[in-house]
Amino acid sequence: MQRRNLLKAITAVAASAAFFTSFAAHADDKVIKVGTISGPDAQIWQVVQKVAKREGLNVKVIEFNDYLQPNAALDAGGLDANSFQHQPYLDSQIKQRGYKIVNAGLTYISPLGVYSKKLKSLKDLPQGAKVAVPNDPSNENRALLLLQAQGVIKLKAGAGTNGSSATALDVADNPKKIKILELDAAQLPRTLADVDAAAINTNFALAAGLQPTKDAIALEDVHSPYANLIAVRAKDKDQPWVKKLVAAYQSEDVRQFLKSEFKGSVVPSF
Repeated sequence: MQRRNLLKAITAVAASAAFFTSFAAHADDKVIKVGTISGPDAQIWQVVQKVAKREGLNVKVIEFNDYLQPNAALDAGGLDANSFQHQPYLDSQIKQRGYKIVNAGLTYISPLGVYSKKLKSLKDLPQGAKVAVPNDPSNENRALLLLQAQGVIKLKAGAGTNGSSATALDVADNPKKIKILELDAAQLPRTLADVDAAAINTNFALAAGLQPTKDAIALEDVHSPYANLIAVRAKDKDQPWVKKLVAAYQSEDVRQFLKSEFKGSVVPSF
């Protein structure tokens, strides 16, 4: 009887050990589903996947073609993370839709730059200089924040932050009395001969043969609010896989890929 009970006990222990071993293996093999946008973002995540794999993290990339679906899918549990947006956009989505999503780490920025055919620095702006900026709310806000960061103007307290969009009417201090011209973003490269400087989005700058890191006289900081990020559900923020995922993106492999592949149009924010 004692021998039979002993055998039962050994069998039970073995079965228990096998269960927990299987469970642990399954946990290690968890597939992390990351949503991103088709194009450059998906291209970057191919590199991230390889780095993550070396660290024991299995990442599956799911591509979307619009900006609304990735956050909805993440909040609903269809994704574990997403990577396509900057903080102001995430904040607006949270405010509108009540998502419980947080920033887990920065990725890159496609920097807005100030370009000029007449000046080498914004410090050289003459009195009454003409400075062109995009006329759409998001990009005009970015341009004015950049001019403020460069000491050219000062906005009213709170303008351009916390979800608000600043315009030329929000300029509180303008020492050189610059004239801010609000123009269509796509037309800004063509105005360079007629203005002293213009704030131009990277895609339009590149199309006009301008390289951000070479030709811009001022660029958004890599840690500006418009740096893109990896988002996860708030409840997952402290999960070990989140730290691994962010580290895989913020690796030297990805940094070098961004620099070599995009040549300044996509700049690491880490």
